[in-house]
Amino acid sequence: MTSSASYLLPLLQLSDSALPTGAFSHSFGLESYLERALVHDEATFGVWVGQFLHQQLTYSDGMAVRLAATAGDRRQVRDLDLRMAAQALPRQIRAAGATMGARMLQIAGLVVPCQSLEEYRQDVSDGECLGHPAIAFGLAGRQLGVPLPEMLGTYLFSTVTSLTQNAIRAIPIGQNAGQRVLRASHPEIASAVERIIRLDPEDLGITAPALEIAQMRHEYQRARMFMS
Repeated sequence: MTSSASYLLPLLQLSDSALPTGAFSHSFGLESYLERALVHDEATFGVWVGQFLHQQLTYSDGMAVRLAATAGDRRQVRDLDLRMAAQALPRQIRAAGATMGARMLQIAGLVVPCQSLEEYRQDVSDGECLGHPAIAFGLAGRQLGVPLPEMLGTYLFSTVTSLTQNAIRAIPIGQNAGQRVLRASHPEIASAVERIIRLDPEDLGITAPALEIAQMRHEYQRARMFMS
């Protein structure tokens, strides 16, 4: 097997949209836009998911994957976890990160057992860290030897895929429409990867206020399909 083949299957497993982390139950604010009819078809969802990709996903999860993959020691991972919790102002988003992070840690530990993942799992168990799936994914990717651009692109596309599957059910849009949205996301994800690699670590947490407000409002919606 080539070096790329050695990490390909574990990477595909950890980025599978069917991975049981609970992503299917979270819309990350999309449902608030649906409730206000700001997102209501393929075109408006494509705009929304593009904005989500280039704002919150780039500056939170994307940066977390990169910083976890390049962390020098356990202390840096703990610091990154605390920063991810602090920058997640909407309560549901912070809770989603913790619950999905715990599941990603369990699964990644089975797929890619290594010291860094075990240390992070222990810190979460001890209450030293809250947990986040992007950090677990970055640690696993580093252990596998995945090049950073591939690691970032895979994580971003996996998240966009999960959101698109949720949009197919919630708007609803058809499966073909979902595939068109995903295909249109390819150059956008490539652009986001290039940006994440160049960003300063202090850029972690930059986001769009309107998106955060929508995520906060979701908690008080009268009827909901999703947890966030």
